[in-house]
Amino acid sequence: MLQKIAPENIASLMEGLSQWRYQPERGGSISRDWKFVDFSEAFGFMTRVALLAEQHNHHPEWSNVYSRVSITLTTHDAGGLSSRDIDLAQRIDTL
Repeated sequence: MLQKIAPENIASLMEGLSQWRYQPERGGSISRDWKFVDFSEAFGFMTRVALLAEQHNHHPEWSNVYSRVSITLTTHDAGGLSSRDIDLAQRIDTL
């Protein structure tokens, strides 16, 4: 089972994720928003994220309204933010 990241380690791990926001609620999560040209681009991005998430067996909480996509990552089994969330965020950023 993965362990929740200790609060004193969060700032250093977030340095490479400048567009993600840390939220301490629910044991900790990170979120990011994207704005695309239209729904088709947003949906294409979500499809790529879905395939990536399935490959890593770690699935985001997300929402989509037309050209906007919001993603929140947390590890429910760990009770908050874990290394899986940081890793998936980094992989999503490469898309």
